[in-house]
Amino acid sequence: MQKILIVEDETRIAIFIEKGLQRNGFNTAIANNGEQALQMLTTTKFDLLLLDINLPVKDGLTVISELREHNLLIPTIIVSANHEILKQIPQSGNKAVPYISKPFRFTELLDSVRAHLSPTN
Repeated sequence: MQKILIVEDETRIAIFIEKGLQRNGFNTAIANNGEQALQMLTTTKFDLLLLDINLPVKDGLTVISELREHNLLIPTIIVSANHEILKQIPQSGNKAVPYISKPFRFTELLDSVRAHLSPTN
């Protein structure tokens, strides 16, 4: 079963995403700040990271930077209402980091998750 880390400080949104993903056969965990996410990512293998940008303790941009510094490459989808942040997100090689805009429909998120976890990626 594929494991997804949801990094979201708004409890209601985190639970909404988690329940939907679990109903669709995914194993999930939630981190409510960037520091907790980094700790979890260094101790547990995850197949995908759903990352908010506006987080307490360490923001999402810091999480991305620190993951790259430590060569912890994990497929990441940004889930944020902050559209301006797209300009600041470091690209991964030639590929842009995928972005889901809040508010979103769960089916849109699920489609993106499935696309990033498909064997062809």
